[in-house]
Amino acid sequence: MLILGRKEWQEWLACEDGQAQLALLYGGAEGICERYLAAFDDYRQSFGHEVGAFFSAPGRTELSGNHTDHQHGVVLAGAVTLDMLAVVHPRNDMKIRLVSAGYPTTEVALEVLVPLADEKNTTAALARGIAAGLIERGHQAGGLDAYISSQVPRGSGLSSSAAIELLLATIQNVLYNNGAVDPVTLAKIGQYAENRFFGKPSGLLDQTSIALGGVSFIDFSGSDIRYKRLGADFRALGYELCVVNAGGTHDGLTGEYAAIPGEMKAVAAAFGKTVLGEVDEMVFYGAIPALRSLVSDRAILRTVHFYTENARVPQQLAALQSGDIEAYRRLMQASGRSSYEYLQNIYPSGDEAERSVSLALCLSERILSDRGAWRVHGGGFAGTIQALVPLDLLEQYTAQMQAVFGKSSVYRLRIRPFGGYCFAQN
Repeated sequence: MLILGRKEWQEWLACEDGQAQLALLYGGAEGICERYLAAFDDYRQSFGHEVGAFFSAPGRTELSGNHTDHQHGVVLAGAVTLDMLAVVHPRNDMKIRLVSAGYPTTEVALEVLVPLADEKNTTAALARGIAAGLIERGHQAGGLDAYISSQVPRGSGLSSSAAIELLLATIQNVLYNNGAVDPVTLAKIGQYAENRFFGKPSGLLDQTSIALGGVSFIDFSGSDIRYKRLGADFRALGYELCVVNAGGTHDGLTGEYAAIPGEMKAVAAAFGKTVLGEVDEMVFYGAIPALRSLVSDRAILRTVHFYTENARVPQQLAALQSGDIEAYRRLMQASGRSSYEYLQNIYPSGDEAERSVSLALCLSERILSDRGAWRVHGGGFAGTIQALVPLDLLEQYTAQMQAVFGKSSVYRLRIRPFGGYCFAQN
């Protein structure tokens, strides 16, 4: 870990070693040094420290496996170059102080490591939960000052919550555990903080894909998470991977999100199981007549989505591994249809007027036709879609979507090979 002053950081970021590490994280170093130095200036103004260390954690994009992880299925996801950056200095007490542009200072005293009701749905809850998760597993946690600069927009489907969880977990891991905690454990600690302290019933897809970096095939079916990492360059295959923020808000949608695993688990319970991953698919189809008296038709349709989506994930993995982008495109399109028709997470059930995601999908179909693909991105109901756009249609697609959803609504994504990262001397 490098702890340097501003002048030393400016020199190091411009040197061959610094430029190489920036290129690995972002696919290039242009404009990155200025962002880092601006963050350092804000850090110094916030805390008065003259030296600090840089940490980074990526956002993530879900490629396939929409709402399969919480049923012990498989997923395909990728870490992206849009990230959360932190300038950090350790403290000699058990206090965490966090500053981020546009937000009030967050202070957490780690002498208390249980969920606090007044911290629910706050960054303080995540900071406390990460420390508690580390200590409960026999690791260390301590105080720190951190200024955070984020490129991961909130509500964008790129998982800003998991990004800050893994950023905080990486900082604690490097500062107080010599980097000894493995990525999957850090992901589980992030989920623990989000579930128990923040109060959101998330699965483990977001945290694991961010912790691992690259494109990851993740299997949640066993007691231990199994995964396979690979590189992926969509531009080399003639496409840009984009996320479009269609607007809408996730506020008040926790019930919609919770209903999906709840209904799937209700179907599993009808077979004496906990999750759908434990229920044989053919047994489920044969039992549909009897199931209709036990669960809703929507629960049955969402179960159909689980089985079909779970079968698609390894097919999309194989397509990426072989470079067969046309097969990948067709499978991505099928995934989007399944989420729309069976999973039904495109718009909230309680708001008849909210159809922003539906509109984004409609316009994507009109622009891309049979040359691209489009699907809901992440949890759904509001927020973002993902599109696979041929490079020769990229400017047209971007312009037309921005005309409807706003100038900053289209994010062009690149896969990042690393998860949580701390800059060090090579």
